[in-house]
Amino acid sequence: MRLNIQYIQSAVDRRWKNMHVACAFRKCRNTMLMRSMPQSRAGMRVGDLWYCSVDCFAEAAFVAFSAIEERRVIEMPHNPRLSIGLVLLSKGLLADDQLRLAAEESQQCGEELEVTLLRLGLTNERQLAAARASQWGCPVLGQEGAREPMEADIPAPLLRSCWAVPLRYSQNGKRLLMGFVFRVEHRLLLALEQVTGCKTEPCFITPTEFEVQMARLTVVQDCNAVLHEELQTPRQMANIIATEAIEAGARKAIFAECRDYFWTRLIGSRRTVDVLFRTPNRCN
Repeated sequence: MRLNIQYIQSAVDRRWKNMHVACAFRKCRNTMLMRSMPQSRAGMRVGDLWYCSVDCFAEAAFVAFSAIEERRVIEMPHNPRLSIGLVLLSKGLLADDQLRLAAEESQQCGEELEVTLLRLGLTNERQLAAARASQWGCPVLGQEGAREPMEADIPAPLLRSCWAVPLRYSQNGKRLLMGFVFRVEHRLLLALEQVTGCKTEPCFITPTEFEVQMARLTVVQDCNAVLHEELQTPRQMANIIATEAIEAGARKAIFAECRDYFWTRLIGSRRTVDVLFRTPNRCN
């Protein structure tokens, strides 16, 4: 009999531990049992963390936003072995005298060499894209391009700030091909992997191809984007996120930082909301 009682007590203890999962917000004062159960309707998940209410989630978001605001981002410059001009020269797309002429003209006009080369008609967009791809060790989009329209759940302001656009998506491998115009923005690739769960691969495209593909993009149904261009304090951002979470019936939140914006995705029973906050210039 004693063995049976011990077995029952052990089973009850295990079940109680599985039911009673504390709120991840350390200062949470809510002691109600149903508010400490992730199976109940209340609460939100952020990764492996669970918050018993929107209020606790907002306080946790405030702490996260405060930490991000204080953090200084150091963006390492990309220093390719060959400049754009030398890459074009090495590929036989530019002659020595043409490169010298363009270099002098660009210095006199105070403009980038690529702009001068295009203005003088010494090169074209596709040749420049191939040269940039060579500098970054990435492929360049083929002549056929991405002819099929795409449905994407990536906010357009993020794409335009990075001069990047989704080109192809493999459902089986969950791989997303991203086309960049001027440089590979690794923070965008990382943010996309965090938020969408896709593996990302970069390639280079021309500015014209970028605009054409952006025009082909359609927004995923029930996915809304909310943009805040004015700088907000951490408390303001946390309050906005809490309000959006309530309206969306959010049960899950994903945070990512990407270049000029802080990106929060709220996944709810009614819809998915992407909230973008403009971040101050914290790069050194």
